[in-house]
Amino acid sequence: MARDYTLVSAPASHSGRRIDYAAELNPQQLAAATCPPGPALVIAGAGSGKTRTLTYRVAYLLENGVDPRNILLLTFTNKAAREMIQRVEELVQIDPRQLWGGTFHSIGNRLLRRHAAEIEFEQNFSIMDREDQKDLMQTVIAECEIDTKGLRFPKPEVLGDLYSLAINTRKPVKDVVLRRYPYFDRLLDPILAVHKAYEKKKRATNNMDFDDLLIKTVELLQDHPGILEHYQRQFQFLMVDEYQDTNTLQGEFIDLLAREHRNLMVVGDDAQSIYSWRGANFQNILKFPERYPGAAVYKIETNYRSVPEILRLANETIAVNRNQFAKQLQPARPQKEHLPALVSLGTPTEQARFVAQRILELREEGIELEEMAVIYRAHFHSMEVQMELTSRGIPFQVTSGLRFFEQAHIKDIAAFMKVIVNRRDEVAFKRLAKMLPGIGPTTAEGLWRKWLDSEAADAASGRPSSTLLEFKVPAKGRKAWEQLAYTLDELLDEEGKPVPPARMIPSILGGVYDDYLRSKYPNYDSRKQDIDQLKQYSLGFDEIGEFLSQLSLLTGVDTGNTPNQEPDREAVCLTSVHQAKGLEWRVVFLIWLADGMFPNARVMEDEDADGGLEEERRLFYVAVTRAKDELYLTYPSIWPGSHNGDVLQRPSRFLKDFPKELVEEWRVGRGPF
Repeated sequence: MARDYTLVSAPASHSGRRIDYAAELNPQQLAAATCPPGPALVIAGAGSGKTRTLTYRVAYLLENGVDPRNILLLTFTNKAAREMIQRVEELVQIDPRQLWGGTFHSIGNRLLRRHAAEIEFEQNFSIMDREDQKDLMQTVIAECEIDTKGLRFPKPEVLGDLYSLAINTRKPVKDVVLRRYPYFDRLLDPILAVHKAYEKKKRATNNMDFDDLLIKTVELLQDHPGILEHYQRQFQFLMVDEYQDTNTLQGEFIDLLAREHRNLMVVGDDAQSIYSWRGANFQNILKFPERYPGAAVYKIETNYRSVPEILRLANETIAVNRNQFAKQLQPARPQKEHLPALVSLGTPTEQARFVAQRILELREEGIELEEMAVIYRAHFHSMEVQMELTSRGIPFQVTSGLRFFEQAHIKDIAAFMKVIVNRRDEVAFKRLAKMLPGIGPTTAEGLWRKWLDSEAADAASGRPSSTLLEFKVPAKGRKAWEQLAYTLDELLDEEGKPVPPARMIPSILGGVYDDYLRSKYPNYDSRKQDIDQLKQYSLGFDEIGEFLSQLSLLTGVDTGNTPNQEPDREAVCLTSVHQAKGLEWRVVFLIWLADGMFPNARVMEDEDADGGLEEERRLFYVAVTRAKDELYLTYPSIWPGSHNGDVLQRPSRFLKDFPKELVEEWRVGRGPF
């Protein structure tokens, strides 16, 4: 009978004294960092020093004789891994190259380079970035002889996201299509065919995409017990940062390596699990004690970021969720005697005015602009704020995406309008033409020349279709070209004059653009919301020329921040909640707190809304806990501009999750403008 025998390294030598963990850590951090071997779940609340605890845990293991080569530290960014390893090196003076630390994908790459032959790849395989993946998939689509234009087949970027979601959630591509991309159900067979051919092409060209670095690592370990056993023996201690964000595939990878020694410490906060839309599996952290019987659970609840007034509101809010590890954030900071503000405004425009005015007042009080943030649930919620900050000359950075009016789909909508207003707009005309099946740059150039030559005839008829329908276009694009011609007609009234912009946008969507939007962009739903918001904004304009002028004046060129310029050193941050996670500011404005906006309308309408609603509440919790000193909760009471009249907005249901005495209601009056 074989006997197991483990070699243990001598304790790390130190020129000075050993770390005084009790002096460096608070009692809860200390208990987690110095816990005995075995599975451990560390629930680290917002602002509680999670990274510090994990860093000292690594140092503690090294000081107690664990060889750094037997430690695996998994993070979500290489920067986080480097910072932790660098800090550990400062604490215990080890050679950081001996410790295995990095992202899931970087560790996967390291293992696959060692064992490429076992998965029938060469060791020098290439790793494709998004652009490379797009090009290879385009080649595969062509080889599959799919009529992409006639079918409005998904673009490679959309297919890449679809296949990636299937891999990381461990679900069949068919299920992902039917659940997340139902508008592609009629294209299921060619989508599956391309996926099969794409996998074959990657192997033939010795290429891997980003997802392969993890899925092929898991398959390697599952299919080769000897290799799995080797790494199970090597990695005696595993630690995982931000465990609440792991997906099903990452969970499998962790469980495979930890099965032998079960010395697995996962650190995270279930209350900050907000990425299910990209495949994160909330059950990984919630069910950890069930998957690892006997696991110790540690809670780190002292918050060093926010004042008590903000923490009380956060605690009350998240306590409503049923599926969670209950905890109470405890403040390390003294009271500020300044309650979070609950501010009801009349309209989105008034909300933006309030935010801008208060920012200027706080700046006068000595708070730098970069210490303030405007946070929202969806990118389109920032439109009015962007406009107001621009008009007042307040510098801002948008981290949730491009500035609203610089986004491709907004510029697409504007292109339809520009062609109607100015038929000599070459850029707008070619932009429309190249949206259509079978029309590339060369064909678009020829069509543009014909369009210019026909200017007099078109002016006489008064209808674009009378000219455009005579043009010869590739057969696969003929139907769409005819639809474009009729769509442009709809943008004119009976006298041949442009209709108001709010009437144009539904015609544009109902014509050729909605299908294009679905097939072109992975995030169709959010872009559609942007266009809906643009329509609401356009209702303030009767004249199309004025509307287009305003759009042009609100681009990056006119605000002073072109893509090639350095951003303002001092600027307010505009960000979605998802982008804000992990960050903090002295002052936070959390806007658009109305039902249907936050929480999101789709979640409220979903049959499985309970789980989705709890994630929305976690989003609210994350947003609230970004604030250090001051928090403003705002919502507009009216969403103006609907053809059915003004729409009354109900305050977000999350505003009912806490007692009224935890906030100070601000009654905002309208002064002279």
